[in-house]
Amino acid sequence: SRRCRARVEPSASCALLPCRLLCGAVFHLCKEEEHLLLCPNVRVPCLNAQYGCPVQLPRSSRAAHLQVCPASVVCCSMEWLRWPVDDTNPNNFNAMQDNMMKERETHGEALDVAMALVDQSDLYARLKMKPLYPELMEQEEEEDIKEESREEVAVGGVQDQNPSEALPISSMSESHAAEETAQSVAQPPVINMEKYNLFEMMFSMERGACAVAQENLENPKQKQKPADKGRSQKGPAGQRQDKSSPRSCPPPDTSKTGLAPWQEGVLERLGQELTPQEYNMYVVHHGRMLLAFGQIEACTSREKDFVYGSLEPIPVQTLHSFKVTSSSLANSHRIKIENFSNSPESVDTSDLGAGEDDWFGDEAEETLLGYAEMAVMGHKGADGLYVDFGTQTHSFRTAPFKRRTTLADVMVDRPLKLLLQLQAETVNSRNNRASCAFTFLCGHTFHRREFATHFRNVHSDIQMCLSEWFEQQCPLAYLGCTYRQRRFHPSTQKATVTYNQQLRCFNLRPDVLPSLDGKAGDGEDRLSSLPYEVLCHMASFLDSQSLSQLALVSRLMRQVCSSLLQDRGMVTLRWERTSSSHGRAKWKSKPVWEFSHLFSAVDSWNMADIPPISAHLKVCPYYQKTEQKERVALPFLTEKQQKNEKHMQRNQS
Repeated sequence: SRRCRARVEPSASCALLPCRLLCGAVFHLCKEEEHLLLCPNVRVPCLNAQYGCPVQLPRSSRAAHLQVCPASVVCCSMEWLRWPVDDTNPNNFNAMQDNMMKERETHGEALDVAMALVDQSDLYARLKMKPLYPELMEQEEEEDIKEESREEVAVGGVQDQNPSEALPISSMSESHAAEETAQSVAQPPVINMEKYNLFEMMFSMERGACAVAQENLENPKQKQKPADKGRSQKGPAGQRQDKSSPRSCPPPDTSKTGLAPWQEGVLERLGQELTPQEYNMYVVHHGRMLLAFGQIEACTSREKDFVYGSLEPIPVQTLHSFKVTSSSLANSHRIKIENFSNSPESVDTSDLGAGEDDWFGDEAEETLLGYAEMAVMGHKGADGLYVDFGTQTHSFRTAPFKRRTTLADVMVDRPLKLLLQLQAETVNSRNNRASCAFTFLCGHTFHRREFATHFRNVHSDIQMCLSEWFEQQCPLAYLGCTYRQRRFHPSTQKATVTYNQQLRCFNLRPDVLPSLDGKAGDGEDRLSSLPYEVLCHMASFLDSQSLSQLALVSRLMRQVCSSLLQDRGMVTLRWERTSSSHGRAKWKSKPVWEFSHLFSAVDSWNMADIPPISAHLKVCPYYQKTEQKERVALPFLTEKQQKNEKHMQRNQS
């Protein structure tokens, strides 16, 4: 109470005083420490201090600081699918892709080709050879296997480390997540032990009751154990026996006349009393108990087979869902097989006329085909509906492979070839993208205020509209034409959209005149000669991606860009694996300051001032004209001419 009028006594009450930080609170002196836990003017660390933010600010400003906090970052989770090229499709663009790979150094790379090459390199790095070709692996020593298992434990995080030092799932890179996806193999079905124990208990109780009943039938005069008062027992034939009944009247012997599965000779009696269909139904339903009591044998010959011995064959009925046309039947009768010979002949691979180079397959093509088959089919193995009837052997020049060999290791010295489709899919109903090896993730980290701009400009405007809209190609591209033109540019400036394969991101390259490139005639850098304050002011107008590239120019530019890290940069945790004193691996994190890969925001796009694609068709080398010089009569004129001739013949006659 602010109006507390208690007299100050050292042992009873203390004096009232206001907050020293001028927040307006009044309290007793003994409550000063507790007030500091709630005072809005006390300087406290940021809420993201454990993620690297070094800011100390008043407690009342922490909520507003989150909007500009450098540790408030978002990882882009945009995913897309890119399948291998289909050589069996006659409308594919394989010829165009091959020509573009040959001309990529002279004419530059298209946006979709550059993206496909980056995705292909990531895919090669995470596709391992062991899941597809276990028979082509080298036999390694036990020391290598132990070392690999030790590293797997380190990656898994089963170590003696603090919870704060554990590697979070969100910090895993795209390559590690995709590698785990590619290595995932169908696991065996997990047995529900609760249901299994319940079923076993039910069958054990049934079996125990049958055993007790059989024992009573074999020894009908054996003295029974005393039971509780008022409790009755049930005989083997279903009759109720009370404890007060005289012991001189034993139960009737039904072991030779009953129809229970545990009674001797039950199958012979059933065969006489029941029809064959009823007999088989009884055996099918009580086959488990008949086997348990030895009424039937587990393995019988065909003559003694009681289950299928009297079954009648069911006629096979074929249902045709379509009617075969008469033209198809007429064409099938015209097919004749000539020069047919059934004489046995021995053949060899030399009869195929293939050389030694044809014996070995291409590692990249066959590996991509194998993983695509696993992704489309969804499982491997055999069950009641899907059975493998054949296998395929592979022969490669680089075999045998080591235990950790990836497709990237095999293709390191090979010429670059694009084996993925240029068109990417964002929605697919055939499989789950998370478990597919051909799923690619953006994975770039942005400040929370930058994420909306990145997703709109990069994924919505450029990537999803890349084919035939943002970048238009020749209509004869399926024949091999590589001509392309980019139809849009930002409305605020003249810039060209490019793709950086090293950074794996899109960027804007402004169209700058050669006289404004910042270099003198002798090649001297005139920009670095400006004062440091002027350089910092000029750098404040650049976007985050330009700042990240400017910092790599020189030490001076790195210092200039470092001055903007607190306001324009972001801090993330970079995890590194270290070895402890016990020989075990553990993960430790350290904060890293960096700029994001976001270019200047584009609110709208304008059409580029370029000629239409029809102007290219006039000079396209793949546009071949077919000139028809011979005259062809139209069907209507032919019929009309025939009618005129018939009419003239009638008039003459």
